[in-house]
Amino acid sequence: MSNYVKSTDFAAKDALASGNAAKIVKGTEIDTEFNNIATAVATKADLASPTFTGTPTLPTGTIAVTQSTSDDSTKIATTAFVQDVVDAIKQSLYPVGSIYTNATSSTNPGTLLGFGTWTAFGAGRVMVGFDSGNSLFDTAEETGGSANAVNVSHTHTATSTVTDPGHSHTVKIGESFSGGNSVQYTNSITGNASVVNSNTTGITVATSVSTEGSSGTNANYQPYITVYMWKRTA
Repeated sequence: MSNYVKSTDFAAKDALASGNAAKIVKGTEIDTEFNNIATAVATKADLASPTFTGTPTLPTGTIAVTQSTSDDSTKIATTAFVQDVVDAIKQSLYPVGSIYTNATSSTNPGTLLGFGTWTAFGAGRVMVGFDSGNSLFDTAEETGGSANAVNVSHTHTATSTVTDPGHSHTVKIGESFSGGNSVQYTNSITGNASVVNSNTTGITVATSVSTEGSSGTNANYQPYITVYMWKRTA
């Protein structure tokens, strides 16, 4: 960018004595000055909507017009514009009610992100999606579940079947028995006929029912990984 430098000292001519040839303003001097001015002006940016080339810089402390955050153009952005955009992005990513997680830092997000009021959230719990069709999950921040395994009370039914076909004793006529035993029969018996006496064993069957399942502490946890969680409240 060229700066205008005056070639002729016109004011100095006024101090010269009358009749001095140097006191006269020459057309070539005027022409030179106009050419210098034209050259300098041609390399200057317009005040209204200038188009810069090269690598323009602004002087320290320069105050410019802050554009709208929705402006998608090549206009020069001020620090206020940049900060507004950054704040808008933060607010859109983490509106009130958002959950922030961090795997290693326990620092409050208000300090890390530079905005919002945050409170620790969900200590010792995992998150589950909202489900309007399930009464367990149809309200935001509803809690439930248990870390301890509990065997639900239940019963077992057992059925035992015992078949006793019985058995028979055959005794031929004429045989004797000790101990006072006798054979009962009702029909007439002749020759070598025999008498058959039947009976059952009187077997007793006992059925036992075993119990299943167990109770324990910290036996209901799914595979998990611990992180720091925060909820934005303001």
